[in-house]
Amino acid sequence: MRVAVAGAGKVGRFLAEDLASSGHEVTLIDKDPDLVAGLEMPARVTCAPADACEVSSLQSLDIDTVDVMVAVTGDDEDNLVISLLAKQEFAVPRVIARVNHPKNHWLFNESWGVDVAVSTPQILAGLVEEAVSVGVLVRLLQFEGGNTRLVEVTLATGSPAENRAVGDIGLPRGATVVAIVREGHVVVPRADTMLDRGDEVLILASSSIEDDEIRELLAARA
Repeated sequence: MRVAVAGAGKVGRFLAEDLASSGHEVTLIDKDPDLVAGLEMPARVTCAPADACEVSSLQSLDIDTVDVMVAVTGDDEDNLVISLLAKQEFAVPRVIARVNHPKNHWLFNESWGVDVAVSTPQILAGLVEEAVSVGVLVRLLQFEGGNTRLVEVTLATGSPAENRAVGDIGLPRGATVVAIVREGHVVVPRADTMLDRGDEVLILASSSIEDDEIRELLAARA
């Protein structure tokens, strides 16, 4: 896979090295030529001193041939511009953008070419909730510009889904159980898979479905 990473800060460098170690071809882009000149990266990483907010720069780097563009600069405005250019000008199939300031998260959607927005504070908040909450719906990830999300409910005593089959819990159209974590093991669910207390149920749901609809079917009633 070919990946372009815009932003050669700590996040960008780590990501480039990690992807290269997995066998991917990476182009690491940064507009600071001195920073790029001092980088020591694996052979699979091409370091490019260029402004990823400029169409001509992206054109010279053959961005239309990459599979994924990742915008991880420290500036949200730059990340939005890079995402929009990658999607609209170069038709990059997958665009991932870093959100530096949580208050800007609402901007990172398909209108700006963003398929997946990554906000560290929101991820941390989700992980904290996941660690301490049983019987509570926790949002883990947001996909496709906010149109799809991954949520988790750990079944507590009294959950309406306890001792019922996945196909019988009555999830609304547009929501599906994609995995169950049981005693540290991942269970790939079928319609007849029985749910039990303590199961971590992962559900992929469209934005048209309210959290309360899922919560009512899985969370324990007070």
